[in-house]
Amino acid sequence: MDNRAEVREFLISRRAKITPQQAGLPDVGPRRVPGLRRGEVAALAGVSVEYYSKLERGALGGVSASVLDAIARALQLDDAERGHLFHLAHAADGTSARMRTRRRPGKRWTPRPSLEWVLDKFTAPAIVRNGRMDLLACNHLGRAMHASLYDATAGAQPNFVRFTFLSLDAARDFYPDWDLAADTCVAILRTEAGRDPHDKELHDLVGEVATRSEDFRRRWSSHNVRYHGAGVKHFHHHIVGDLELAYESVDMISDPGLTLTLYAAEPASPTAHALDLLASWTVPTVDTDRRARHQP
Repeated sequence: MDNRAEVREFLISRRAKITPQQAGLPDVGPRRVPGLRRGEVAALAGVSVEYYSKLERGALGGVSASVLDAIARALQLDDAERGHLFHLAHAADGTSARMRTRRRPGKRWTPRPSLEWVLDKFTAPAIVRNGRMDLLACNHLGRAMHASLYDATAGAQPNFVRFTFLSLDAARDFYPDWDLAADTCVAILRTEAGRDPHDKELHDLVGEVATRSEDFRRRWSSHNVRYHGAGVKHFHHHIVGDLELAYESVDMISDPGLTLTLYAAEPASPTAHALDLLASWTVPTVDTDRRARHQP
């Protein structure tokens, strides 16, 4: 991806979201575009308008952390947006490539036996994904919960981005609030693109889905990013109905770039009963569970 264009579009999109009132500035004169003027951002960040204009044109290489912090404060960036700005700066000066974890080319990731044991011991749904939103591993109930995702891939690598935007009928059934799920999906992918701008498979994924989905293109162009740590998600399962699940996502230190997400239902809730029913209707065997977990 063109780093200078990414920087420019990200900063312009964040500037457009802040009103003078939100920044504590007087709203003087007509504005050709929404949000703050460059000069206002520069004044809030304590830099010259010429210098900020240079940064907004994409020249982030070599910019100090203190200046990046000042810009983040001026634009009122949240933690995910601030992190994205720093990742773009690292990419501009070449440090992101040096910081990237090296992987053996062509080596396919498979879960370690110890990780499989952990997944099997967790009685609620549990999944492992990468930053490109590939579903790489899951326990039995995680596989059952995401049956529509597996069905839509026809034996290929399950991927939440492709499912959400290219299998619309199934995705809109699985996600009761499809718009929220779509926004979240793209924001996670955009965050990953900033973290690892040299990921060719991610570039290919973005290009593939962008050419086929206007919904994706529109969201991708918004440059929204987010961290996906904890919260509540809503799903609709074709067998047991609506599910309201709390989730906790953690980065896997032993496998950089991978995320383990654990789901849980409130005890004695309708969702807890639905998961018990789903588990009883999809009793695993050792062979079928192993085949499902290692599907491409």
